[in-house]
Amino acid sequence: MSSPPQRPGAPLRQPRPAGRRARLAELWASTHPTARRLVVAGVAITLFFLVLAVAAPLLAPYGEAEFRGIPQLQPPTAAHPLGTTNLRYDVASRVIFGARLALEVVVTSTIVAMVVGVPLGLVSGYLGRRLDRALVMVMDAMYAFPSLLLAIVAAFALRRWIGQGVPAAAISISVIYVPQYFRVVRNHTLSVREESFVEAARALGAGPATTIRRYVFPNVIQSVPVIFTLNAADAILTLAALGFLGYGVRVPTAEWGYDISRAISDAANGFWWTSLFPGLAILGLTTGLTLLGEGINDFVNPLLRRRGGWRRAGIGLPVVTSGEEGIR
Repeated sequence: MSSPPQRPGAPLRQPRPAGRRARLAELWASTHPTARRLVVAGVAITLFFLVLAVAAPLLAPYGEAEFRGIPQLQPPTAAHPLGTTNLRYDVASRVIFGARLALEVVVTSTIVAMVVGVPLGLVSGYLGRRLDRALVMVMDAMYAFPSLLLAIVAAFALRRWIGQGVPAAAISISVIYVPQYFRVVRNHTLSVREESFVEAARALGAGPATTIRRYVFPNVIQSVPVIFTLNAADAILTLAALGFLGYGVRVPTAEWGYDISRAISDAANGFWWTSLFPGLAILGLTTGLTLLGEGINDFVNPLLRRRGGWRRAGIGLPVVTSGEEGIR
């Protein structure tokens, strides 16, 4: 049914803006089906490990360092579903508590890297000049370092002041990812600051802080969630490598990399379960976060969404809208 005609001189009625849920539904529908499957699979795997981490004291049959009454190097049985270790630890309990530690360190390290790297990238890209050159030089020097070596150096330096633990491991890992946030945000800021709305804000008297906060930041932050999830997946591997080399958290805290390092001799002697299940945990959480990051990348990238829409339409060219028809 057509809407009733408006009276002459009456203000034009604007269409009602769609709700947030409707916009998200439309955005989800415009994403390629493969990207939606990646997001669903990544969320499911990540939620599984999140449940393990949150409910670790309830799900783990033993404590993470409990060894009394536990047999040595017993294969998987009903009492010990994933077997026991040479130190009489229950492997299932170590894997479950290791999920809690992994998520604590990974979330903390990526948040610290984001809190440091994003503001530096905004300021450097917007102000430019000597500050930009100095920050770019420092970040490029950090980025040129091998990531694991940089994390080891940071962990070794932090051990003297704060010792081994979750804060030291998180900070040493966050050092790796600060240059990545800085470079992505800076490059995006360099293009956004030349837009007409930013120039208009400056012409109206907005200061640099106001312009960055109100006009530049909302247009730059869209790429950060993708970097966050992908860095979280890489941080799992970095944490495992630090634990394997002895620079992770304090022993006997459950940590997958440390457990694998202790199981090297067990694997050589045929006791396969002590290293298999911590390795599968690392692989599973890394895969889940990677799938989530790749799916979010397709979800927030308008070019990839548009390309997915073309495929669903069954044609090789963009769908022409009414405005484009008039132009053509």
